[in-house]
Amino acid sequence: MSDTSPDIDILVVEDEPKLALVIVDFLRAAGYSTQWLANGLDVAPSVAAQMPRLIILDLMLPGRDGRDICRDIRAYSDVPIIMVTAQAEEVDRLLGLEIGADDYVCKPFSPLELVARVKAILRRVPIESHPDTGPLQLDEASLSATYKGVTIEFTAIEFRLLKTLASKPARVFSRNALMQQLYTDGRLVEARTVDSHVKKIRRKFEAAAPSEEVVQSVYAAGFRLIL
Repeated sequence: MSDTSPDIDILVVEDEPKLALVIVDFLRAAGYSTQWLANGLDVAPSVAAQMPRLIILDLMLPGRDGRDICRDIRAYSDVPIIMVTAQAEEVDRLLGLEIGADDYVCKPFSPLELVARVKAILRRVPIESHPDTGPLQLDEASLSATYKGVTIEFTAIEFRLLKTLASKPARVFSRNALMQQLYTDGRLVEARTVDSHVKKIRRKFEAAAPSEEVVQSVYAAGFRLIL
C-alpha cells in the first residue's frame, strides 16, 4: 500500500499501518511531503522513479529486508537514511550504521523526536536547486527563500506551495494540482483557499522585488512561477 504524490521529501517505509500513518501525519504537520510504502519490494522502483530527500526505513519488512535495501541504495546514492527497528541490541545498532544508515531509531519512539532527527539531518544536507530556478534558492529547514539576495520567510503551507511551483518554473499548475500538494489528508477545502495562499506569497515577492511579477495567475488555468 502506498500514499504517493510528486516532489517527495520523505519516503516512509514501514509495514505497520498505524505507526506509518502517525509518522506521516507528524511529518506533514512539519511541512514535509511524504510517500508511504509498506513492502520492501516497492522501494527500489519508487526511488528509481524519484529520489526523496530522506528515507525512513524499517528494518524488518515484508518482501525485502531493510538492511538489504539500505545496502542497495548506498551503492548509488548518499540520500540520508534513518533506520527504524524494534531490535535495540547494540550489535543491531552498529550493523545498521555500518551498512550506511545515517541514524538509528528504536521502537517505541516519540514521533516528535523522529521529526526532530529528520530536521537535524536535512539541515546538514543542501537542497538540490532546480536547474531553472536561477535567482531563487529554497531553504526548507527555515521555511524561507532567497530571491535575488533578499530573504523571504513563509509559513509551512506557503513554502510547500512555493516549492511545488518552483519544481517546474513556467509550468501552469491548476488549483486542484496545488490542493493535492497542500492538503494530502483528504480534508475538504475550498478551491479558492489556494488563491489566498498564492496572494500572500505574491505579496511577499512584491515586497522583495517590487517591479517583478514572480507568481502569475493564468486565467481559467491556475498559477505559475516566472524566474
